[in-house]
Amino acid sequence: MKIILLGAGLVGSAMAVDLSKDKKFDVTAADINGTNLEKLKGFFVNGIKADLSNLQNVKDLVKDYDLVLNAVPGFLGFDTLKTVIEAGKNAVDIAFYAEDPFLLDKAAKDKNVTVIVDCGVSPGLSNMLIGYADSKLDKTESVIIYAGGLPRKKEGLFEYKCVFSITDVIEEYIRPVRYVENGKQVVKPALSECELIDFPGVGTLEAFNSDGLRTIATTINAIDMKEKTLRYPGHVDKMKILREAGFFSKDQIDLGDKKVIPFNLSAKLLAKAFEFKEGDEDLTVLKVIVEGSKNGKKVRYVFGLLDTYDKKNKTHSMARTTGYMATMSIRMLADGLYKEKGISPPEFIGKNEDCFKYILKGLEERGINIKESLRESD
Repeated sequence: MKIILLGAGLVGSAMAVDLSKDKKFDVTAADINGTNLEKLKGFFVNGIKADLSNLQNVKDLVKDYDLVLNAVPGFLGFDTLKTVIEAGKNAVDIAFYAEDPFLLDKAAKDKNVTVIVDCGVSPGLSNMLIGYADSKLDKTESVIIYAGGLPRKKEGLFEYKCVFSITDVIEEYIRPVRYVENGKQVVKPALSECELIDFPGVGTLEAFNSDGLRTIATTINAIDMKEKTLRYPGHVDKMKILREAGFFSKDQIDLGDKKVIPFNLSAKLLAKAFEFKEGDEDLTVLKVIVEGSKNGKKVRYVFGLLDTYDKKNKTHSMARTTGYMATMSIRMLADGLYKEKGISPPEFIGKNEDCFKYILKGLEERGINIKESLRESD
């Protein structure tokens, strides 16, 4: 079975390597950055240098493949996925874009393809866990997600490093946040309602509003739902200063002989500040709490994950936890276990117990272990 990955950054390359270990797959990675492709030499991964911002290139690339894994930056994600669907290809998507993926549902069904979207950590793994808990309850009342990827060492001005596209990270700091409160969807500013929370094995982290509910805001019928991103204390105030001072503005500024978009300039500068250096290690924290009722009793599901850098394979935790959720979804499609046509967010996978167990087993085999606790009360 031929698989192509669109994007071979830190997450994309981790996915390519993981899939290449499966002898039934012929894996190709496409990226405009030749250095990214060079790092994949020595693994059973074919490399194609291509400009994925050109949708004709995307169309030409995917036509000869059975499955597509979309790992382009968020600003390219929606149009790229649309092109993949138009090509009639089954796909898994980890791009973090602002658009509603269900806008592509009719097109996917018309093409008779299965597309699993938002297939990372949060959104992604968190959604699947929520879908599973929701399927077990008579009524889901509240959902809260805490998620964050962090460097193991708190160092540098921002005490943060990232494996994602820098533009996607900045979007977390500026994109309006969609929540559900008292049964109604509300919109709040990014970085708002910051609170300090202790996490065993990590310490005190700050949690702030972020736009990670995405599809579950409409697919899960709960009274209250929110997602919060985790950082080391102090990071939020620094990002607020940059945002309020206009460094994340997308409006062009005239400097006389030159014109500049602050967002683009800030992305270039922060990409260096947030870059993982050789030997830098990271960790991923995820906590999902789902409360509701079952047979007249109050029920509380708590799912927890603390994952760390894989020293043996030199793979960052956030690349592992994001990427392997997606590669296990690719395997699930390849094995014919999930066949629903159209757009499927991960909460749909969670409601299918066979698929849920399949993905969890694959994650466990890769050292990613979810702890689950269940509490009932009258």
